[in-house]
Amino acid sequence: MLWYKLLSTLVLASLLAVGTGCARFERANNPDNWTADQFLNKARNALNSENYEQAIDYYQQLEGRFPYGSHAEQAQLETTFAYYRSGERGLAMAAADRFLQMHPAHPQVDYAYYLKGVSGFEPPTGLMALISGVDPSTTDTTLARESFSALRELTTRFPSSRYAKDASVRMKQILDVLAMQDIGIARYYLSLGAYIASINRAKYVIEKYQETKAIEHALGIMATAYQRMGLEQLRLDTLRVLRLNHPNSHYLKSS
Repeated sequence: MLWYKLLSTLVLASLLAVGTGCARFERANNPDNWTADQFLNKARNALNSENYEQAIDYYQQLEGRFPYGSHAEQAQLETTFAYYRSGERGLAMAAADRFLQMHPAHPQVDYAYYLKGVSGFEPPTGLMALISGVDPSTTDTTLARESFSALRELTTRFPSSRYAKDASVRMKQILDVLAMQDIGIARYYLSLGAYIASINRAKYVIEKYQETKAIEHALGIMATAYQRMGLEQLRLDTLRVLRLNHPNSHYLKSS
């Protein structure tokens, strides 16, 4: 019977070991028992797997459990990135604003401005899409303008930031888009026969967006409007400026 007692003891010990192991496993996988580092690692793993919703949930749990300190600050910043990658542009910008308001002196505040800037503006596949036949005055450029402000703040306050160069490129793209939207409005007025309004909008583009690609279009629209109004001298003066700055412009061929 000795062997039977020995076997029983071994079986009981094995069961106890398995039970203890299961309990440890359950505790380790219970978020209630996680440390801030564990939450952060779980969130980053989800982020790297493009499971953005899960990552955001982990970040929010981290901040709820550990609301103070560097882990919470990092969670807020990485939440912004997760929203951006998931395509939630408005939420990403709101998260960036929250971070900037709460931590204006944070070492990564330049990155927060950058995230806000890239979240609110997606470079278009073609600028000419903005001057299609649809009334462009209905196009909302609010996010693009907010993005420009954030990127300008970044390049002004942190000119040596690793993000400053790309921010400058994106700022030029935003200005091109905003200028072309106004060109679209000028074209729309032109199509309605509202020539004075069309000319004024084109002049606004020339004054406000001097370094953009839209200047050529603004001059071309002005020349066309002057022609339709019978103002030949103004048309010729405008074409002279256009020829001087854009000698290969297609507007010159149609004039």
